[in-house]
Amino acid sequence: MTEQFKFGGEIVWRPTPTQVEGANLTSFMKEWGIKDFDALMKRSTQDVEWFTDAVLKFLDIRFVKPYSRVMELDTGMQFPKWCVDGRMNIVHTCVEKWASDEAGGSLPAIVFEGEEGITRTLSYEDLNNEVNKAANALRFLGLGKGDAIGIFMPMTPEIVIALLAIAKIGGIILPLFSGYGSGAIVSRMVDADAKALFAADGAFRRGKAVEMKSIADEAAEQIPGLKHMIVLQRTGQAINMKANRDVWWHDLMQSQGGTAETEVMSAEDSLMVIYTSGTTGKPKGALHTHCGFPIKAAQDMAFGTDVHRGDVIYWMTDMGWMMGPWLVFGSLILGATMFLYDGAPDHPAPDRLWELAERHKINQMGVSPTLIRSLIPHGDLHFEKHDLTSLRCFASTGEPWNPDPWMWLFERVGGRRVPIINYSGGTEISGGIVMGNMLMPLKPCAFSAPCPGMDADVVDENGKSVRNAVGELVIKAPWIGMTRGFWNDKQRYLDTYWSRWENVWVHGDFAAIDDDGLWYILGRSDDTIKIAGKRLGPAEVESILVRHESIVEAAAIGVPHEVKGSELVIFAVTKPGVERSAALRQELHEMVVAEMGKPLAPKAILFVADLPKTRNAKVMRRMIRAAYLGLDLGDTSSLVNPAAVEEIRKIGV
Repeated sequence: MTEQFKFGGEIVWRPTPTQVEGANLTSFMKEWGIKDFDALMKRSTQDVEWFTDAVLKFLDIRFVKPYSRVMELDTGMQFPKWCVDGRMNIVHTCVEKWASDEAGGSLPAIVFEGEEGITRTLSYEDLNNEVNKAANALRFLGLGKGDAIGIFMPMTPEIVIALLAIAKIGGIILPLFSGYGSGAIVSRMVDADAKALFAADGAFRRGKAVEMKSIADEAAEQIPGLKHMIVLQRTGQAINMKANRDVWWHDLMQSQGGTAETEVMSAEDSLMVIYTSGTTGKPKGALHTHCGFPIKAAQDMAFGTDVHRGDVIYWMTDMGWMMGPWLVFGSLILGATMFLYDGAPDHPAPDRLWELAERHKINQMGVSPTLIRSLIPHGDLHFEKHDLTSLRCFASTGEPWNPDPWMWLFERVGGRRVPIINYSGGTEISGGIVMGNMLMPLKPCAFSAPCPGMDADVVDENGKSVRNAVGELVIKAPWIGMTRGFWNDKQRYLDTYWSRWENVWVHGDFAAIDDDGLWYILGRSDDTIKIAGKRLGPAEVESILVRHESIVEAAAIGVPHEVKGSELVIFAVTKPGVERSAALRQELHEMVVAEMGKPLAPKAILFVADLPKTRNAKVMRRMIRAAYLGLDLGDTSSLVNPAAVEEIRKIGV
């Protein structure tokens, strides 16, 4: 049975006529004579080929040989073929078309700031020249079409150049988190049979140079097929360079010319494999193509965050999370400027994020709820002293919001002027299933609607659509960004998404749609807690605790109970200086009981220093539960703070 949905609330933001008139969505609908957003959703999901063709034209995606048909389903809905017979390389659209344009070539493609204060700007013409040099360098090393090449670097302009150069020669991009240990690098590089690795000496974090090269070295010794390591000098710290394998980025680039041939690919040739951590077993390598991931990324950036040519978009991310390549491909296809920052967003002071927004006139800013929760205790001065009028929207993905932090960002920082565009989907989606936009109203923590072209629904355990109740998030029609399967693991892909109902993608999230048609993502369905027959989303409980002035964040899990099936255990992180007293624990306990009722009273509320998270700030509740119960943790390679797991293990049952 689905449970009555409790979230919702009042609409707090509506677009102004100016915002509606200037939106990319409005331009797109006018071009096709579509009267409103509901009509667009209906046509885009009922005629996928028309919509996809229209998006390809709207984004001005360049083909060397045009496609004969947008989509074929000869091999089933699980494996559609896109842009049939088309020949292309996405670098043509991302860089070369702008660089060859008299006006576009001088526009900034990348603006970068490092934690230590250095800044750099690369125009589209500059970027094109650097990508050509890097492509020549890769070919000089004997690399080419079909070769997988890893990227283990901080977020500097060179990481973008490396990514695009791999695509330009027809290689396969393998993004890796800059915080990975050697084991995580090895498992991904070996699985993809990678031939080379872009690395760096280190990165700056909180005023210190953090070494990265030794991690790359340790991994390289365990990757049989690795032939080359190209090393960026970022921090200048002393490192070891292995003869006949390692080469400095600057030495290699200085030896190359500024023109290079772009490999012409089939539209469905492999472009990138992004690995995501599985609940069990080895990481899953989501496979993406030249006409897949970049198109979906740019579509969502255009229709959701409403990025136009010349806008400056910043998403706080790492290249190892899908939002890194999303930022690169989306901004460049749209002729916008991506802002990159390498460092801690609250160093040397909590106002660093807002200082960046003011100095670089950022228009769209992607943040995480975790970051916002950490900034709230510092008061309002850290944002009030900065001019944030350039901001046109905030955006967020990766984890559910709690209402209070959402409203703080919306009311206090954004002055109720700047909408928060929630965005939820995944690596295998190439972007979003649901998203806010500049045409539809917003409630706290909500998503306005599915992304155009996404035939999404919320269904009960029998696969029937439900409203105002919690159910499974599903997709009922193909879309161009869908992964082409898992690298070397077709059956796992089918088992993960297609095994429950015929021709229905089951995403693994619990969701709900309220009476006003707004959508909510309530967390992973395997995170859901069932107590005495009642299904409970962790975010519902966690939101109660973070309303308390002493609590920064919380995580709720279910643990076995012989009568009720499960009972509630909550982990809470307190603000600095707060006494973790029995009185505070009792106060929090009473808050939960008052709102949720006595049957859902927590068994325990436990104070911890931190919650285990991935680098994209997603709280890993399955690991919290496993650590607390002394179970196998599964794949932990994506954790940025493994010490948090050990703390929970020590206080576990």
